Amino acid sequence: MGYVSAVPVPQPHAARPAATASSGGRRGLAAALFLGAAGAAVALIASGQTWAEGTAAVGGGSIPLDADGRDVTGVPAALAVVGLAALVAVFAVRKAGRLLVSALLALSGAGAALAAFLGASDSSALDELAARTTGDTAATVDALSHTAWPYVTTAGGVLILLAGALAVLYGSQWPAMSGRYERPGATGSGAGAASGRGARRTPVVDPDRPEDLWKALDRGEDPTREDTGRES
Repeated sequence: MGYVSAVPVPQPHAARPAATASSGGRRGLAAALFLGAAGAAVALIASGQTWAEGTAAVGGGSIPLDADGRDVTGVPAALAVVGLAALVAVFAVRKAGRLLVSALLALSGAGAALAAFLGASDSSALDELAARTTGDTAATVDALSHTAWPYVTTAGGVLILLAGALAVLYGSQWPAMSGRYERPGATGSGAGAASGRGARRTPVVDPDRPEDLWKALDRGEDPTREDTGRES
């Protein structure tokens, strides 16, 4: 009579939590990239639009005046650039560095949104323009009105803030820039490093074949060495 040994059957549901976490990380990555890039673009474009309009009295008449976002405050545009740089830098660092850069991304969005919101009711930029235009330092703007562009800039800052929040929450699951050019086994030494070199055979490089030379360079080898491709 033969004996049948019991073989444990792997349970598919055991891998679901990891798969779910990985899927959530990918969705967070895509959302953060979209929100950060879109928010920076919106903030930069909206900052260059007209935020306030009015008139200044000159002689017996008046002349129209207007001020764009950068005349009112340059903070939103500057922080949008900082946020865009932080969004890229998130993928260049790991662990604690990534958390710090993610926090900087969120703070730049919050600062841009707050500065734009406060500038939505500002009149000092047009008052200064009225004084320069009329030559009267006491002149102020008349018939002051504001456009919707400060609030559009605020929305751009909020998008950057959301991107930073996603980076803080899911950044640890995101990939970093490739380390393919780091020297493999650079931290290994002694018998362990020697056994690692012996266990992996280096492809033979034919100096007469240009494709072999390029492949050797891509692996970080020196194709001009005589022992390239030989086992030690």
